[in-house]
Amino acid sequence: MAVTAALVKELREMTGAGMMDCKKALVETDGNIEAAVDYLREKGLAKAAKKAGRIAAEGLVKIAFAADGKTAAIVEVNSETDFVSKNEEFVQFVEDLAKLALTAETTDIEAFKAMSMEEGTVADVLTAKIAKIGENLSVRRLEKVTADVVTSYVHGGGRIGAIVAGNGEATDAVKEALTNVAMQVAAMNPQYVSRNDISAEELVKMHDITLESALNDPFTLPKPILNALLDKAVAGVWSEEDTAILAEKRADKGFNFNYLPNFLSEDAKAKLAGLAVADKAEISGNKIFTGLVDGRVSKQLKDICLLDQTYVRAEDGKQTVAQYLGTVSKELSIAKVVRFEVGEGIEKKEENFAEEVAKQMANA
Repeated sequence: MAVTAALVKELREMTGAGMMDCKKALVETDGNIEAAVDYLREKGLAKAAKKAGRIAAEGLVKIAFAADGKTAAIVEVNSETDFVSKNEEFVQFVEDLAKLALTAETTDIEAFKAMSMEEGTVADVLTAKIAKIGENLSVRRLEKVTADVVTSYVHGGGRIGAIVAGNGEATDAVKEALTNVAMQVAAMNPQYVSRNDISAEELVKMHDITLESALNDPFTLPKPILNALLDKAVAGVWSEEDTAILAEKRADKGFNFNYLPNFLSEDAKAKLAGLAVADKAEISGNKIFTGLVDGRVSKQLKDICLLDQTYVRAEDGKQTVAQYLGTVSKELSIAKVVRFEVGEGIEKKEENFAEEVAKQMANA
């Protein structure tokens, strides 16, 4: 597959990595963007792969509840501009869709658009709104949740909506706790409720990427492993200049080796990483290295699993969400979590307002 400038741009926006690094990653993976993201993560070049869910469109997220409070529906409707997303008619339209979603038997968007609404279907009303408001609108997605206790939180005037459904007795304390967790979901955007929701395949992939990333960043490796690699580097791999620098720093008893990379050439650092990757089999068998990788994987799991995350309102700064819920009710469990953020994953057209005005004046 040809590596185009548009593909490089897309990967750069997703990861925050440099343009040449993105191009190289795409060349190495034959233009496969998902594989290229993994490649950059392994090389430690992706600054923020979570940017794959970037906000790039306007609109609103709305949530509606059934009368018994045990069912909630959430919808996202997109508009072209933030101005329209504040339009009273548009806001009412999204609210009406959320209420209608409570009666939907499917979350398939096309089936939902075929449902009756006013004097036609959702699709008919949508078309009429587009004609009246003057912008392209899109009913993008919906979800419906039912459980013993269902709570929600909407942030930013409708830019982020979260629903948390739990099983257990619907006491006021439980409702308050799940509402607090919904706020956590909105703020921290967990990918899973618990580690049990992650497939064995995904865990293996996470472990492998973490391992490769560690090898490609040798200065973060345990000191015995790093020193062994440095000994190999100065045995004919590095330049005389870099070899001399290392000798000088090793002789300086007061030197902090955490700063060593600042004194070495990029070529020396790249070659050291190459040595680490070449010694993958040997290094992977080292118990200290295994512990380092396992620790980094565990830290990632704490970031992406809701119950493992540190509860944002924890007084001690350590209490996890699971521990917090346990203080409220031992029988309470999270059944489902839904989080919608306006425009996530949609690439928004970049416009230069000054250039657009100049173009219109020229055409006039």
